[in-house]
Amino acid sequence: MRRVTARALVILVGVCVTASEDHRGPCTSPVWMLPAPRISHLQPLSDEKTLRVRWMLNCSDVVVDFYEIQVSRTEFHTIIYSRNVSAWSAESENYTLTWTSAVPLNCTDHSVRIRGFYRQSGPSPWSDWVTNKGTEPEDKMKVFPSQRFLKEGTNVTLCCVPQRGANITNMAIYLKNYSVISLGTRVKAITIPNVTFPTTPIKAWSLTCNDNDKEKYWFPVSFPPQKPRNLSCETSDMKTVRCSWDPGRPRHPFDLNKQTRTLHIENSAVAAVRCAVSSCRFPVVPQLEEYNIRVVVKDNLGEETERYRFNLSDRVFPVVDWDKVSPRVTDATLSWVIEGKLTDSMPVVCQVTTSPDRSTEVSCQNGSSLCQVRLDHLLPSTRYSAKVRCSVNGRLWGNWTSVQDFTTNPLVTLNIWRIIQKLDHPHSRQLTLLWIPHVTGSGAIHIIKGYVVQWSQKDQNMTEQVDGGRTQTQMSIGSERCDLTVTAVVSSGASVPAHITIPQMNDTGILPVEKRLKDGFTSLSWDKWDKATCGYTVEWCIQGHVMPCALQWMIVADGNNTLLLPNLGHFKAGYRYTFNIYGCTEDGHHHIEIQTGYSQQLQSIASPSLVEPVQTTSSSVTLQWLYAEDDPAHPAFITGYSVTVQESGYDRSQGHTGRNVFRVTVADAHMKSVTIEDLQQNQEYIFSVCALSEAGPGQTSTISIRTRANYSSHMAKILIPSLLLLACVILLWPQRKRLKTRLMEVFAYPAGMNIKTRELERFLYETHDRIQTTQTVEECVSCNIEILSVKPPVSEIRTDSEPLNAPPSSPSCSSSYRSLGILLQADYCPQPNLHQTTCITNHSYFHLGIDGVSLLKK
Repeated sequence: MRRVTARALVILVGVCVTASEDHRGPCTSPVWMLPAPRISHLQPLSDEKTLRVRWMLNCSDVVVDFYEIQVSRTEFHTIIYSRNVSAWSAESENYTLTWTSAVPLNCTDHSVRIRGFYRQSGPSPWSDWVTNKGTEPEDKMKVFPSQRFLKEGTNVTLCCVPQRGANITNMAIYLKNYSVISLGTRVKAITIPNVTFPTTPIKAWSLTCNDNDKEKYWFPVSFPPQKPRNLSCETSDMKTVRCSWDPGRPRHPFDLNKQTRTLHIENSAVAAVRCAVSSCRFPVVPQLEEYNIRVVVKDNLGEETERYRFNLSDRVFPVVDWDKVSPRVTDATLSWVIEGKLTDSMPVVCQVTTSPDRSTEVSCQNGSSLCQVRLDHLLPSTRYSAKVRCSVNGRLWGNWTSVQDFTTNPLVTLNIWRIIQKLDHPHSRQLTLLWIPHVTGSGAIHIIKGYVVQWSQKDQNMTEQVDGGRTQTQMSIGSERCDLTVTAVVSSGASVPAHITIPQMNDTGILPVEKRLKDGFTSLSWDKWDKATCGYTVEWCIQGHVMPCALQWMIVADGNNTLLLPNLGHFKAGYRYTFNIYGCTEDGHHHIEIQTGYSQQLQSIASPSLVEPVQTTSSSVTLQWLYAEDDPAHPAFITGYSVTVQESGYDRSQGHTGRNVFRVTVADAHMKSVTIEDLQQNQEYIFSVCALSEAGPGQTSTISIRTRANYSSHMAKILIPSLLLLACVILLWPQRKRLKTRLMEVFAYPAGMNIKTRELERFLYETHDRIQTTQTVEECVSCNIEILSVKPPVSEIRTDSEPLNAPPSSPSCSSSYRSLGILLQADYCPQPNLHQTTCITNHSYFHLGIDGVSLLKK
């Protein structure tokens, strides 16, 4: 029943709306029955993605709480957006909503409908769908958005709209397929998340709608304009205003999204001025002091604006150009010109800065654009750099001018030294005079035209003109004291004379002290010399010991006995450097100390030269070598020698090759021989000798030597056993008869007995048993019984009448002896018949001493 009533009420409201001729008039329906809203306007905006919806309520006396708006896509009215909008004004009859679509509006139909809500009556009926039609191409496929520029970093949806009867199979960007979205029955679209700037030369993406479609649709990718930053304006001559700003991110040269920049003077009628990327110029507006400007940057993806307000008098930056610079020895005059003749209307203050660290301010209020300043207290022959900037009333300073370099006139001084060599003549010396020109500051040496050398000795005075390219001269002087002076000739006059005194020959009697420097020296120090009155001079050669010598010297002031060495890169590793230190007195320089060292000692030391033949004995070898241990050509100081001994050959007794390496160190570098003892006789050894330094051992010299054979030891090995044997014989000789009897009892027949063959055999067995009781298993080497059956020739057949103890005529039975023991061989030969002979042999071994063997042989 309630459903029927509600439906009847809705019908009644519809009849009321239809019957009403004036839609803005009062509604005849009850208050709780709402009419459907009417969409009066639906318009797409220029960005092709935004819809503006305007609607009104047909019944003006009804108050609506809110409206529900729905947006659908395609002809199927698929709802893609729904929102409740408050009825913000009860007096207004028209309402507006702006909605932006993710898909370009040209791709497909977009429809909108609205209904109202009132808390007492519920929702009103929906309005009719109002549709914004998509594009319907007739003969050619179209792609949207048509603006084509894609904004970097955004999500973009692209659609392909085919003509009727055509179909979209797939969509690809640079041949990369994307997931296709269907928009209705024919239209297809793809969504690209987070659009990136292309890395290809053409900064655009290409879209293809079908595999078989060769046509490509290009979408340039860019970023929107950036707001100008740090906008400021200035003038240098009160005629032209220049404004500049930071444009932000620079654009790629092939970016197709071209920008336009314009400057607008909002408080004047001057037309807009087209600008460059980061600056803009415009003429000063007459009688305008305050400027209110606006800079607009615009491109296909939008526009940005920045405003700036300034007073022209506060933005004056004078521009200065150099006129000339006039340097002298200790001062210079600088002049410059101010553009625009600002000094005619306002005071100008200029700041002059010279390097190093000097600044001077000058007021230019004489009505002339030319200003100048004089710089005093400059160093002679010194290079300076100057720059100028100016300001109006000292508030804002203009830019610095370019740096102007100038050099004051030179003041030349000379650093003088000498080399003295004795000649064969006892009263004559060869003097080489050297000097180094020094121009104060950073002046050039080429200003020196020449030198004048003067010297005096006894009553003689001499003068020599030396070309400006030379820095030394030679002369012969006598044995007396000599005074010399060198003066440089320059374009502006002459330098300060340099003086040096050569002392009288053999006048000092001072022996210089020699010292050795540690490696890596960076400075020198020496003992103070009490007689030094004008400091010290230190000399050395750049190449160390290499000749010819490029002599260097430095003067140390009086009272100081240390020197920090310059140009440490000149000191090379492995070169020996000698520093000669001279003390300065009124009568000349005297040699007081010699310091020698290496910046770094190297291990590449030459090998010693071994002296041959080498002295050898059966147990020792004496090596000698030749070596120039004090030669400055060595890359290190020689501290001693190392001798290495190795056995050579194959040790058969040990069954392996033995090296038996040991070393002997000679700590004295001047000692060049060593004796190696406790060696084996007749043994070959390999000896290696190398020089030692703090950097390590150098290269080695190797020689192979065999010790001599010791024949006396061989004689001792032979004589000692012989003497022992002789002593035993001598000691046992008095007991010879007794010993013989005892042995005969053991081994010989009893005296006067005629033993037959059977008895002999029994005797042999008994003797064997006696021996067996005293022998061990190890001592019994063999025991054999051999039964031989031979047929002797007729000539060897014995008769019974022959004596039994007669010696046999055949050697088939015999007795013999072996080394390390005695072989007893007893032969038993029975005589069964005349045609056959049988022998039984018993071999027994036992050990006897030498005397026992000699007794048995008897």
